[in-house]
Amino acid sequence: MSNSADSQGTGSTGAGPTRKNGFRPVRILTVGVFALAGLLFFTSFNTAKGTDIRSDDNLLKLSDLIQEHSRKNKELDESNASSRDQNEKLAKRDDGSTKAQDDQLSGLEKDAGTQKLTGRAITVTLNDAPPNATAKLPGYPEPQPDYLVIHQQDLQAVVNALWQGGATGIKVMDQRLISTSAVRCVGNTLILQGRVYSPPYKIQAVGDPAKMQKALADSEAIQNYMVYVNVYGLGWKVTEDGTVTLPGYSGTVDLHYAKPVG
Repeated sequence: MSNSADSQGTGSTGAGPTRKNGFRPVRILTVGVFALAGLLFFTSFNTAKGTDIRSDDNLLKLSDLIQEHSRKNKELDESNASSRDQNEKLAKRDDGSTKAQDDQLSGLEKDAGTQKLTGRAITVTLNDAPPNATAKLPGYPEPQPDYLVIHQQDLQAVVNALWQGGATGIKVMDQRLISTSAVRCVGNTLILQGRVYSPPYKIQAVGDPAKMQKALADSEAIQNYMVYVNVYGLGWKVTEDGTVTLPGYSGTVDLHYAKPVG
């Protein structure tokens, strides 16, 4: 570019300030900011498709999606159980096994939880406290939201106590537990073997009712839970059910595990 200056008048005694041709850096930055803002607005509009992307409806859609997957998992479990029963019947037609071997296999299936189990049972029901609950006993603080809901450790405490009390089979909600079952909670929902449940949670166990109830009473974790029952109103109910039949586990029994690379 030329460094020459235009004269500011015939009476000027010197050259004026140099004026370069083209945009200044500040102008370039301003144009860039507006271009980026336009891109963000376009992306937001394209994503929303005319809807409010902050709306609670999106959360509801996610909840519906989870429930739909849970329903499909239940259907697949039932289909898997039906197919497995048919395979077992076909395999037992003429497999050359002796009665002793058949009895041994039946015992293993019973221990694994894949067969129905009949016997005397109790049911433990846990539920969240009312949302407007207050401390019922003096000396305790007013509840935090965390105090008023069932947690994973509460469900695990009940299941562990029932096993310790000699339970021969346990059903949580409508699913039979086996040795690889994991009772997990995410927020205020239970996720068990690919399916989602909300409170109240029902845990049914077959065994000696007196021994199982004693194991519940002796559990330190449940004793701690009972403090919240008495102070904040968490739900707790134990009933004797007489003779019941627990369903067999209907999910897959294949084990999946990580393998080292190479």
